[in-house]
Amino acid sequence: MNLFDCNAMLGRLPSAPAGEGTVAALTKVMDRFGIEAAVVAHTAAWRHDPVTGNAQLLAEVAGEPRLRPAWVGLPDGCGEVPPPAQFVAVVRRHGVAAVRLYPADHGYDLAGPDVAPLLDAVAAARLPLLVDADQAPLAEIEAIAAARPALQVVVCQIGYRALRRLAGVLVRTPNVHVDLSYLGTHLALEWLVERFGTGRLLFGTGLPARDPADAVTRLLWSELGDAEVAAIGAGNLRRLIGGELW
Repeated sequence: MNLFDCNAMLGRLPSAPAGEGTVAALTKVMDRFGIEAAVVAHTAAWRHDPVTGNAQLLAEVAGEPRLRPAWVGLPDGCGEVPPPAQFVAVVRRHGVAAVRLYPADHGYDLAGPDVAPLLDAVAAARLPLLVDADQAPLAEIEAIAAARPALQVVVCQIGYRALRRLAGVLVRTPNVHVDLSYLGTHLALEWLVERFGTGRLLFGTGLPARDPADAVTRLLWSELGDAEVAAIGAGNLRRLIGGELW
């Protein structure tokens, strides 16, 4: 069974003992848990500076075909990053698979006017957008998805306490998806598949901050059929980033 992780990261975390943060350390854990490939961002792009961190990410994953980069984006109003059209062009040129945003940590509103041009450009380029659940209210995630039906939004690290509100968002916005990294409720995965189908769920671990055993066990020991497990494990991510990953 192929497992393609949509939610992994390189680099050290200042507030968590999450290991060395190197490519070698990440792929060693992936081997142990049978994870074939991963889309990865870099903590330096999140915790320090997106431009520097995104460049560092490209350098570190060069020559490692199992890892596809995800760049951290920002509104361009302060001049730290290029305008959205230029940003997306560079993303495409470097084979970046997805864009991540951290609005809470980087100080802007996800549904506000500052980041809207970047969201429009990401949607037009058909790039998946990854947003951690603690970075923006679900109402803002729903608003940006409803305004841009072509934008495929993946909500990462959402837990059981938000399931009722999440269900409403999934009903109203078919372009919102969920990863498995924090989905710890008993039979929550099976309920989501029964309610919304397999296409809304992606295998994601939250490595290195999260133990990948959570997501691997939740999927492979679930009560889903083989075809459903295959779609969540790899097929849905492959489809969102435009075909074959590698």
